[in-house]
Amino acid sequence: MSTTIIIIELIAALFAGGLIGFFLSKSSLNKHRENKIKAAEEKATVLIKEAELKSENIKQEKMLQAKEKFLELKLRHEEQINQREKKMLEAEKRIKDKETKLNEELHQNSNQKKQLEQVIRENSIKSETLSKKQEELKHLHNQQVEMLEKISGYSAEDAKAELVEALKQEARARAQAQIQSVMEEAQLNAKAEARKIIIQTIQRVGTEQAIENAVSVFNIESDEIKGRIIGREGRNIRALEAATGVEIIVDDTPEAILLSCFDPVRREVARLSLHRLVTDGRIHPARIEEIVTKTQQQIEEEIIEIGKKTILDLGIHGLHPELVKVIGRMKYRSSYGQNLLQHSREVANIAGILASELGLNAKIAKRAGLLHDIGKVPEEESELPHAILGMQWAEKYGENQTVVNAIGAHHDEVEMKTLIAPIIQVADAISGARP
Repeated sequence: MSTTIIIIELIAALFAGGLIGFFLSKSSLNKHRENKIKAAEEKATVLIKEAELKSENIKQEKMLQAKEKFLELKLRHEEQINQREKKMLEAEKRIKDKETKLNEELHQNSNQKKQLEQVIRENSIKSETLSKKQEELKHLHNQQVEMLEKISGYSAEDAKAELVEALKQEARARAQAQIQSVMEEAQLNAKAEARKIIIQTIQRVGTEQAIENAVSVFNIESDEIKGRIIGREGRNIRALEAATGVEIIVDDTPEAILLSCFDPVRREVARLSLHRLVTDGRIHPARIEEIVTKTQQQIEEEIIEIGKKTILDLGIHGLHPELVKVIGRMKYRSSYGQNLLQHSREVANIAGILASELGLNAKIAKRAGLLHDIGKVPEEESELPHAILGMQWAEKYGENQTVVNAIGAHHDEVEMKTLIAPIIQVADAISGARP
């Protein structure tokens, strides 16, 4: 029983202590809270004062800025007003100057008008006086004509007709004499000028002409090589002749073989083929055919390159590729002892100079001169004259009609239709007469 009481008492004491501690802690918390609130209020008061101070500063600064802006705008406005006033003053001055000038001009015009009226009056008086004098002169002239008609027995119209007829006859006689003199002088001058032009042209063009023939000589080092070229029972010679179309003559001439053919291209193919075969050392029919084929291809390429170089040297453009090839083949042709390509180049140069001296188209003349003998290098035999054949080729490959006519007419096979044609004929004759 006593234990229970003790426990109850302990519990009561603990409860009482807890209540006392609660109230004590609550009182302490209230005091701390009050202190915080008080501190916050003080801080808020300080912040409000600072904000009010800043606001006042900002207000003052903005007012100051507004005043400065106002002053700036006022000053700018005043400047604009001053400028406008200045412009208005200048405009007024210009207007006043114009009015002054206009008044001066009006005054001058008024004076000039008065002067003009005075001149008109004077001219009117002079005109009346002149009319009277003309009438008097006419009357006197008529009187004189009547007197002359009575004296001479001719009327005025008859005298005029007779005088005009006499003057016409005299003028015709003088004109005929003058025409005859001019024609004789022109003929003399034309002949002298023509001689001068041709001589100058010949002197300005001088090229060496290579003389071609139908035989080429191939030199060899020894009779042993000659035997290898002949081959067993002449089979190599026969193979070479069959492949090139050239007659190969092996005689007693020491260290030489003759290549005979009227086609210089074939002779050149045979010569180069022999040189390659001898250098290579392998000489038999199969190798001969191979070398000849390669050499023919090389010669064809060289022909095209020669044609291109020739037209480039002469300044000729736009030739058809087939005509370029024909020009290249001219190198391996001869005509009357002259190399055909050199002859054609010379004719082109002479024709160009003649055309320039006569005021004609030198480029067309050069073109016609270079192509005038293309009919001499046909790949197949033709019965046509070379001028007609060349004319047909030129027309086929799109050449100018002036060039076509000059080619066909340079030996008078066709009629000459332009001044370029006789120039080509003359240039051909000049070149053909040179050594």
